[in-house]
Amino acid sequence: MAIQLQGLVEELGRAGYPCVPVKTVSELDGKLPGTRQECDDTAVKVLTATRDIVGAVIDRDGLPIVLGGDHSISIGSISGALRARAEGLAVLWIDAHMDLNTPSTTPSGNMHGMPLAVLSGLKAGSRSASAGATEAWIEAVYAVWPRLEEIVGPRRLRGDRLAWVGLREVDSGEVENLSQLPGALAVTMQDIDVRRLPDLVSDIHHWLVASGATDLWVSFDVDSLDPVFAPGTGTAVRGGLSYREGHLLAELLAQRVLDPKNPYRLIGVDLVEVNPLRDRENETARMAVEWLCSLLGKTIMKAEA
Repeated sequence: MAIQLQGLVEELGRAGYPCVPVKTVSELDGKLPGTRQECDDTAVKVLTATRDIVGAVIDRDGLPIVLGGDHSISIGSISGALRARAEGLAVLWIDAHMDLNTPSTTPSGNMHGMPLAVLSGLKAGSRSASAGATEAWIEAVYAVWPRLEEIVGPRRLRGDRLAWVGLREVDSGEVENLSQLPGALAVTMQDIDVRRLPDLVSDIHHWLVASGATDLWVSFDVDSLDPVFAPGTGTAVRGGLSYREGHLLAELLAQRVLDPKNPYRLIGVDLVEVNPLRDRENETARMAVEWLCSLLGKTIMKAEA
């Protein structure tokens, strides 16, 4: 709702992307969260519905834009993209976090730290190898993991079609899990500091071309931005992308995906982790809308459609 209140639909229309009415998959009912089991049951319903809606939009040659709470919503959205375009799908994960934990490596038990692990087909692992979450949470994660695998289905994300940008808080278990995904590309904030963003986006482009990708899903977590510019998020980490770096990244990606000669196209976008309760004057939601418009081709000197 916070993102929509920043004029998302109107801004996309001005950028040349007329939108159908926003489809609400799940509404807040004002109740406090129940048990972990109840939360997981609700999550599975929402992820399944999101998967089906995204797949249907892609089948109609639409561009789904998924507005989420935490990043676990990508289990549903990217599963929908896999169902529709598995053969050529690549994912660019713009985030401070890798979100590649399995039940055996998670230090918290939080589902939002695991979407890429289940989407890539990584196994849950042994309970004895648990990284440190409480016993009750670990049991809950192992219980829900097969249900998440069922949502994803048999088509999994290839390692050489998965890239990260903006990493700066990565768990040791995720580094180990990354070794199971040969060909994956990880760009950290240190890489961005040492090298120029245009060079790194060029590297990502050539990596995508080499992988044979024809469809690109961009999953954007607002905590990839420094909390100075995006304070309204639940997992803020200092030292992220600046306002201009964030927009430059989006603009450089837009130059690629909107080029008719480019071998891959933008097939969908996640816009996640906006938390209005932690925000200042809805600044993070505003930044999210602005960033999305840049990704879709809005530039300083480009006339409105």
